[in-house]
This record gives sequence, C-alpha cells and structure tokens, in this order.
Amino acid sequence: MAARYGRRRSVLRMRTLAGQVFLLQVAIVVLLVAAGMGALVLQSRSDSEREARNRSVAVAETFAHSPGIEAALESPDPTAILQPRAEEARKRSGVDFIVVLSTQGIRYTHPLPDRIGKQFVGNLAPARAGKVVTEKITGTIGPLVQAVVPVRGANGAVIGMVSAGITIDHVSGVVEDQFPLLLGAAGVVLLLTTGGTALVSRRLRRQTHGLGPTEMTRMYEHHDAVLHAVREGVLIVDGEGRLLLANDEARRLLSLPADVEGRPVAELGLDPRTAELLTSGRIASDEVHLVGDRLLAVNQRSTDADGGPPGSVATIRDTTELQALSGRADVAQARLKLLYDAGTEIGTTLDVVRTCEELAEFAVGRFADYATVDLMSAVLRGEEPTPSGGGAEMHRVAFHGLRQDSALYPLGTAIRFLPTTPMGAGIGKGEAVLEPDLAALRGWQQQSPVRAQKLVDSGFHSMIAVPLRARGVILGVAMFWRSKRPEAFEEEDLSLAEELVARAAVSVDNARRYTREHTMAVTLQRSLLPRGLPEQNALDVAFRYRPAQAGLGGLGGVGGDWFDIIPLPGARVALVVGDVVGHGLHAAATMGRLRTAVHNFSTLDLPPDELLWHLDELVARIDQEEVADGNEGGEAGVTGATCLYAIYDPSTGRCTMARAGHVQPVVLHANGTADFAEVPGGPPLGLGGLPFETLELQLPENSSLVLYTDGLVEDRERDIDESLALLRRTVAGHPDRSPDETCEAVLRALLPERPRDDIALLVGRTRVLDPAKVADWEVRPDPSAVGEVRGAVARTLAEWGLEEEAFTTELILSELVTNAIRYAIGPIHVRLILDRSLICEVSDHSSTSPHLRQAATTDEGGRGLFLVAQFADRWGTRYTPDGKVIWTEQPLPSEEL
Repeated sequence: MAARYGRRRSVLRMRTLAGQVFLLQVAIVVLLVAAGMGALVLQSRSDSEREARNRSVAVAETFAHSPGIEAALESPDPTAILQPRAEEARKRSGVDFIVVLSTQGIRYTHPLPDRIGKQFVGNLAPARAGKVVTEKITGTIGPLVQAVVPVRGANGAVIGMVSAGITIDHVSGVVEDQFPLLLGAAGVVLLLTTGGTALVSRRLRRQTHGLGPTEMTRMYEHHDAVLHAVREGVLIVDGEGRLLLANDEARRLLSLPADVEGRPVAELGLDPRTAELLTSGRIASDEVHLVGDRLLAVNQRSTDADGGPPGSVATIRDTTELQALSGRADVAQARLKLLYDAGTEIGTTLDVVRTCEELAEFAVGRFADYATVDLMSAVLRGEEPTPSGGGAEMHRVAFHGLRQDSALYPLGTAIRFLPTTPMGAGIGKGEAVLEPDLAALRGWQQQSPVRAQKLVDSGFHSMIAVPLRARGVILGVAMFWRSKRPEAFEEEDLSLAEELVARAAVSVDNARRYTREHTMAVTLQRSLLPRGLPEQNALDVAFRYRPAQAGLGGLGGVGGDWFDIIPLPGARVALVVGDVVGHGLHAAATMGRLRTAVHNFSTLDLPPDELLWHLDELVARIDQEEVADGNEGGEAGVTGATCLYAIYDPSTGRCTMARAGHVQPVVLHANGTADFAEVPGGPPLGLGGLPFETLELQLPENSSLVLYTDGLVEDRERDIDESLALLRRTVAGHPDRSPDETCEAVLRALLPERPRDDIALLVGRTRVLDPAKVADWEVRPDPSAVGEVRGAVARTLAEWGLEEEAFTTELILSELVTNAIRYAIGPIHVRLILDRSLICEVSDHSSTSPHLRQAATTDEGGRGLFLVAQFADRWGTRYTPDGKVIWTEQPLPSEEL
C-alpha cells in the first residue's frame, strides 16, 4: 500500500497491524537489554551528546536573539552582514558552525563560503512552526549534534532560522562529573523505551490515518456495506488503469468475473465507451451508457483531488426503468406544452378565417405534415350553423403543409363530405375519425377515389379528422395528415387533436359571433352617418371615416365618431364633427341621437355656442335616463362626448365656431400657411354648468377648414403634440389641393397602422358668393317705402333673369317689410340672394318673431304670413345679436337649377 501512495515500502512486511506492533515491541526489548549491557560504555557518550545538544541550542538561541539579526535578515544582502558576525560568534563559543537560514532553508552564512546559498540539510519543519529542534547527524566532520532555532520578527512571525552544531568529540571532556553509571543507563533505557513507544504509535497512526478503534470499526462496517449491501455499483481504479475494488452491485451490472481486482480495466470485456471512461479518469456526471440491455448512469470523480492517491472512483446505477417512465412523462409534458402554446397562438384575432389559418399553421411541424380546415358557409357569413353538419356544404378556408402542390383540395373549394365516408359519418355525429393506414383504403377514399389514390402515391399514410364543435353545433372540420413523418397517428394523437380542435372551435365560434355582431353594428353605424354630400354652394367639401381596427376598438371598431354638413338658411353651411367616448352599439346609438339632435337644433338657426348648450343639456338627460334604467356604474352609465360646430356664411366670408371638449381645427389659408384656430375651449358635453364661447374668423375664398376627431392624432407610438405638428405640416403648403386630395394626404401621414379609435375627417374649402348675385337695401320705417322696395326688387330680378318670380317675391317682401314697419323697431334691412334658391331676408332690431295663425272670416288682417308660407318653399326666423332675420326661400325655375 505504501508503494501505491508514492512512499518507500517499509522494512516491516507484515500484512496486519498487530504483526507490525509485535515486531516493534520485540525490537524495543532487545534494545533495552543491550542498553543495560553497554550502559558503562555508553554513559560517557551519552553525556557528551547531551552537552553538545545543550551547547548547540544555547549558541543558536543566543545568536537568534542577538541585536540586529532581524534587520539583517530583511536587508537586501543578509550574507554581507551576518557572515562576519556568525564566524566571530562561532570562534568565541567554541561550536563547529553557526549557519543562518532563510525560511526556505537557504544558507546565508557558513564556515565554508562555498556552502552559502545552498540548501541546509536537516529537519526544518518544527523551526518553521516556531519550535526549537535538535538532531544528531553524521557529517563530514564526524558525528555531531545540531540545533535549529527560529528567528521571529517584530510581529511574531518566523522570518529566518539559526542552526548551531558541535561534534560529540569536541565536548567529550566535559562528562567527568556525570551521574553515576547506573542512573545514566536507566535514563538511556527510559529514553529508548519512550522513543520506541513513540515510533510504534507513529507507525500505527500512519497506517490507520489517525483513526481510533471506534472509527476503524465504523470504517470497516461502511466498507463491508459498500461491498455487499449498497444497491449502487462502486468501482475504484488506480492511476495505471487497474481495478482496485468492485462491489457486488458493480459486478452484477457490468457482469464482471470474481477475480477482477488488480486487472486492467481494458481487459474486463466492457463496452469500449464505458472502458474508455473508467480508464481516462475524467469527471462524468450522470453519463448514460448502454451496457447489454441496461441503461447505466455513471458518475466519476478523481481520487487525487485533495492529495489522495492517483486514480478515480465511479458509481453506477441502473436507470432502465426510470428512462422508460421519464420518456412517458416527457411525452405528456410535451403534449401539455403543445396545448398551452395553442392557447396563446390560436385565436389571437376575432377573424374566422385567420383563426382557422392559425390552427393549420400551428399543427404543421409540431403535430402533422399537412393541415386543412373547412367551415360551413353559414359560419363564414356569421350566421348560426345548422345543428348537424352532416352533408352540409363547407368551404376550405385554411391550408398549410410542407408543400402547396399536394393532391388535397385547394383553398376556396366547396366540399360536401359524403355521409357514407368515415369523415362524413363522423361529422354528422360530431365524432373524430382516425385513419392510421390510408393505403388500406377502408372507405375514406369514397369521397374522391382519384384524389385519394394521388394522396397515397405521394406518401400520405395517416389522417385524423376532427369536427369543429362549439355549443352543440358543428362549425366545420379540421383534418391533419402525415406524409413525411414515418410514424402513423395513434389513439393518443387522436385525443390530442380533439383537445386542440376543441380549443380552436371556441375561438372560431367567438369570431363568428363577433362577425355577426360586427355586421349589425356596422349596418347601424352606416345608417346613422351621412351617406353623401348635401347640395350647397358655400363650401367644397370632402370627408373620410375610418373605423378602428377590428378587435382593438370595441365591437369591430364601431365607434361614436360622426360628422355632418348641414345647409342653413341664407346660403350658409354648418360643419359638425363629434365624438362619443367608447365603442360598440351603445356608442353608435348615442352618436345617432346626438347627430339627430344637432340637425333639429340647426333648424332653429341657433349660433354655435347656444346649439352646444342645448346639446349639453341633451347629453345630461341621456345620462339621467341611463341611471334611471339601472345602469349606474355600468359601462353605459355616463355618456362622454365632444363636439365642434362651425357656421360659414359665403356672402360675408365669416366663419363662427364653438367647441365642447373637442380638438382644435386647422385653418389652411389661401397663401398656403396653416395654423390651429384658437377656438375657446368648452367642457365636454354632459358636464353642464359652464358656458361655451364662439370664435369668428374671416376666411377668404379658397381657404380650407380641417375638422377631425382625436383618433387621427392619438397614437401610442407618437406623442399627441407631435401628431398635431405633423397634421399642420401635412396641410400647410398645398393650397391648390382639392379637399379630397387633402383628406388622402392627411390619412397617409397620420393614420396609424392599427388604429385603436375610429377617425372622422372633414375638409371644407370656402367659396364666396358673387356680389352681383346679392342685393340689399335699407328701408325707411314708413309704409310708403314698401313700394320702393317692390320696385327695386323687380329691377333686380329682371337683371337676374327671374322676371317670372317678380310677382311672388314682391308679394312676400311686401308682407315682411310691412310687418317690420308696423311691429319692429330700429333700422330695417332687406337682402336678396340668388343661390340654389331665391332667398329673401328682412332684418330688424326686434326680438319678437312673427308666427303663423289662422285668421277668422271676419278678421281684416292676419293673413299676410299665411300667404308668405303658401308662396315660399321654406321660411323661418333666426336671431342675431341685434335682433332677428325673417327669411324665405323660393325654388328657381327648372332651367336655372
């Protein structure tokens, strides 16, 4: 064993510890007897050695503690300082040498200068540990005793050593006064007995590595357990590749013979891979090796990592059954992972076709080589499918596979699965169908024999068909095919396919129901928004409406944004843009109510601020109605809405506008500059309590007014200030663009890729009435002035070529002017406008509005306004800051239209 650990083999070759102890005890007895016999001879020698030891220790300690020794050792050249001092001390003390050493044992001084700088011969370990050590050796000058004393620095650490030695012959003359011979002999015997006991103990400790009896017993028990009881193989291989130990389990697992200890591992008949691992000694962790019909997990570590003997130890355990269980667990885990991924990757949109495409794309590569999805025609239209899908017409909406030119039905094909085929029967019953061997042609080929033969010839060998079923009805069928994968579909694959399709069917049904609701909402919304431009000459108008992307903005993007172009009396036009917060049917319905209200309020010819005030009250009432219906706290509990209302008068070029929480409009001037109109901000509709203010602008001809909702400028990828600046830059610099071109440019620049809110955009370019088609007069508050007005009107109509309308117009103006003279106060003004109709306006400073009444047969008056209503196409009253205007409209002759 000593040879294995790199040490010399002991002279004692007894194989047991007891035998070695016996031989050592015999040797001690022999030495004691010999000591008694030679006591007289050795007494003098013993005294000499003691004297030599004492003197060498004394001299070494004295020199080690002499002044300046520490500084000399730490100097760059200790020899230059210490060599003279050491020689002088040697001569005075009478010793044979004084040697100063470094902590590594290199001589700094020596009586023979050629020995300086060489390694000191002797035991230095105790001195390095801070102890004094003496030893007797036979040197070139004969037997001598030398002592080694440590030199400590200021911090107590050993910084060097001093050795002093003297030959025994040099001190032999000092033993004349020693103790009697008998006491000397007894001391020698005692010394030898103690030394022998120490030697035995040291040898025993070396052999047992310092273990006591209890530990030795426990180690034996553990060793026996490793060899015979542990159910894990243990192999110990030395540094030369020979097997030192193999327990019973290792012998069983590796089928080793009985006499394997000491043989090279390469000669044990192991498989090359396992033999290479054991002989290499490399580290291995759970490395799996196939040995016979067993899967063995091998762990190997080196034995010399902490100074132990060279070699390695390996542990082996049988993992054959564990691998089988682990394989089944891995398959189950993979299936769970597949279903989890399907939940995140299928049904990401509320689109029926896209959901089917996601199912097909997901299955190919993970589960099948080809996948197809066919849906009922009713499902594609968003309608309720029939309770049973058997024999119903389906359309192929999704196809994905390794190749696109397979013999499968292509996309868009209308398919009716025959009830006599397994697929048709399964669809009718809502049951999945597994065809593990298509080449057997067990009925599935009846659907299309020619196509079926092409599929088999091209390598298709296995198929699963699973109906898409949701809420008890069949939506379609998903089919999975294998051609490249050699393994056929099994029953476990069928259950996986059913679970996969069941999850996809829910998403398809949700998308179908969404499609139906979306169609209803879009129909409602389209019925509420303007379908065209009204006839008017004040503005050249274009508009755009973009709903939010389906699935992002509520119910298919259907929202509450609206716009309107409303012709007003006096050739004026009102532009309206509004936004109801939220999406879906409720927002669309509320938008329709507000748009209708704006139309009704506009017939009263109210200024923008008053119209918004009335609209604000309406929204507040709508909220109260929602609360009364028990919806407080619900999604539709509070109606949030904004609105911008502008009136443009082409006869003056004046534009008056007010806003309720809406974004500022953009004004494009005729010179190409663009800026935001600073319309005073009012609160959103429905808050109440705060007034609305108006802004009046002078818009020259060919100026443009750009009205829009916040969906155009609100984008998660861009700050709203940046969007507003981009809008202004897009509009500016292009006064020659038509309103339609301006709409397209704005949408190209600002429309988000995935709009989350609907967008309404309205662009109006101003026109100005020809001054030649406008005539006005100031009327004196005198009944005689009526005739003057009639004459002026007749001449004007003659200039316009409307002589046929002169009588009717004179009659209307005569009645209106007469009423103004009789009942009104202040100046009276008459204006005649030729536009799409002939417009007559009579204004005064009275706020009293005339009203139509039925005159009795005996009444002398009261019929004038009745005649006006009969001859005019429309008539009405609008109020101004100074009073009121009574207006009428007469249709023009057909050739003027």
